Amino acid sequence: MDIITSTSNQGIKNVKTLLAKARARRQQQVFVVEGPRMVLETPEEYLREVYISQSYIEKSLESMDDLEIRFGDKLRVVNENVMKHMSDTETPQGILAVVTQPAYELTDLIQDDNPLLMVLENVQDPGNLGTIFRTAEGAGVNGIIMSSDTVDIFNPKTVRSTMGSLYRMPFVISADLSDTLKELQQQGVKFYAAHLAGEKYYDGYDYTSPTGFLIGNEGNGLTDEIAGIADEYVKIPMGGKLESLNAAMAAGVLMYEANRQRRI
Repeated sequence: MDIITSTSNQGIKNVKTLLAKARARRQQQVFVVEGPRMVLETPEEYLREVYISQSYIEKSLESMDDLEIRFGDKLRVVNENVMKHMSDTETPQGILAVVTQPAYELTDLIQDDNPLLMVLENVQDPGNLGTIFRTAEGAGVNGIIMSSDTVDIFNPKTVRSTMGSLYRMPFVISADLSDTLKELQQQGVKFYAAHLAGEKYYDGYDYTSPTGFLIGNEGNGLTDEIAGIADEYVKIPMGGKLESLNAAMAAGVLMYEANRQRRI
């Protein structure tokens, strides 16, 4: 197999563009994942192109023949300089892939008779979003709904933070979050907003029926419009001089309380 040695190769240039620009990712409906874990966890039908370095081949438990069988004509071999050039990390792991973006409809999130949903409005930190995805998978959440101004789920930092949950946690990006929530309320979903105005603590409500939790922006919380749609405000007890928790931590507390109640 020929080795790509030039950073001006069209495929290499496109990977760089996809890593840097959300618009390009949207237009092509793809994103980039890096590292053995993320690439090998990618469902086969999502893989578009797989790039590996010569050193990765040497370190891999699989032979070049095995890699060619695994990835077929999607496989590209690059030299170390090219891999370093195209990687989004300081220490490239020698393998990355261009992947089709998963796509879901709102109905995919509420197929369960008793759905548990996370709703995120304008969450901006990639690490928070990725952690919420991972925690949601662990807590048994059925899906995540994000406002269109939430940080791009296909941002390289967010993708890394999901640790593969991106492939397994259904999600939708809502162009009109208010309308989406009202539609779900009509279908029996009750929404609880993490809010400083909450009168009862989070463990004082019953989440064993169709439930959605609302989490807002890290600095400003939920907008008045979205908070106003909530059926109830809930608060998390704060010791010391804290006013609130990190968005991902607050989401985790709520999701696992629902998990606890549903297990009982």
